[in-house]
Amino acid sequence: MAKPTLLGISGSLRAGSFNRKLLAEAARLYGDATYVEADLNLPLYNGDLEDAEGIPAAVQKLADQIAASDAVLISTPEYNKGVSGVLKNALDWVSRTKPSPWPGKPVAILSATAGRAGGERAQVMLRNCMVAFRPRILQGPEMLLAQTSDQFDANGHLTGDIYIKTLTDLMEALRAEIARG
Repeated sequence: MAKPTLLGISGSLRAGSFNRKLLAEAARLYGDATYVEADLNLPLYNGDLEDAEGIPAAVQKLADQIAASDAVLISTPEYNKGVSGVLKNALDWVSRTKPSPWPGKPVAILSATAGRAGGERAQVMLRNCMVAFRPRILQGPEMLLAQTSDQFDANGHLTGDIYIKTLTDLMEALRAEIARG
């Protein structure tokens, strides 16, 4: 099989986001793959804008990146017990593109939060948001990174053995899901 392409989608726009770091670690632990990070700097979804101007170029680019990837990694922070507005907005916009890039696409969900639960509620919400798109969402292991400020070294690598093992196992499951075709 050719080298797979992994698309990383971070629910945080912040350059130093722990979710972006977690995606980079996932790609590193996956191994030999091309990793591309999506840009979620999109306009807020507005049906009037869509009617007047169509799908914005940045949204179409994201949909095309999803379609062209072999798998998608989504890492979400937990904002007020749910996914970030940025991530939900991106999902809403991409749902308007034709054809949908999601059916049958392998998707691994991760989360990184400053709190103790590691984004468990955000992951549940994200899974619920994704159901209508019919991707192949991996059921585990769940990668819930808690207390993020203590979890990365100066090079951006995870330091906790349990988190490294969980993320490695998740990437092995993703590799197997990609191989399934």
